[in-house]
Amino acid sequence: MENNNPNYVYENVIQIGDSASTRKFLAKIFVWMTLGLALSAFCAFEFFLNQNLMQLILDPATGGFTTFGYVTVFAPVAFSLVANLGYNRVSYPVMILFFLAYAATIGISFSVLGLIYTASSIFTVFLSSAVVFAVMAIAGYTTEQDLTKFGSVLRMIFMAAFVVGLINFFMRSSQLDYFLSFIFVATMVGLTAYHVQTLKRIGEGIEYGSDSSKKLTIIGAFVLYTTFVNLFISMLRIFGRRR
Repeated sequence: MENNNPNYVYENVIQIGDSASTRKFLAKIFVWMTLGLALSAFCAFEFFLNQNLMQLILDPATGGFTTFGYVTVFAPVAFSLVANLGYNRVSYPVMILFFLAYAATIGISFSVLGLIYTASSIFTVFLSSAVVFAVMAIAGYTTEQDLTKFGSVLRMIFMAAFVVGLINFFMRSSQLDYFLSFIFVATMVGLTAYHVQTLKRIGEGIEYGSDSSKKLTIIGAFVLYTTFVNLFISMLRIFGRRR
């Protein structure tokens, strides 16, 4: 199931146009995002390859999720809410631990994908998702068009689809799930450009290296990581080859 994107805690930013600081700010965000994806991949492989760990997620008798399995599936939603509400109340080191715990939890929940889709299919879709994400990130960084209204509409569409997807997680309608996957792919493609443009503007309006900029770096990584994960899982549902 898709993970809820956090609302952004950095809307009122004064732009000062320091392009060098902006590039450093965005570069650090992408480094943290990459570290998060690497941690998720590591956790997914560890749980998939280790039957004892996999049994913590899936009940071998019923084939359904265990209590811990449900926790890993729904924990990202809780992480998003906490990131939204607790940004100003936690320190930079705590933000780092929070982000890494978030990435690890998603990786654990993604370990079951290896039981559903072929390894080559997962790898191919991951690369395709990365290419699409990179293209839209570059578009968001370079475009001079204001994507604010466009992004707001996409966020509303995403939230509506997310709620429907949450309900469908229990209804288990494959047709609805397939339809929602197209909506999620479309919204994530657009939101990638919107998020990068928003982060670019933030980088132009903060003092690089300050405590605030460090925390915003983690929040930015959290946002882009979540966007990419949603894009990947939605594309996998459409193009992935099942075992």
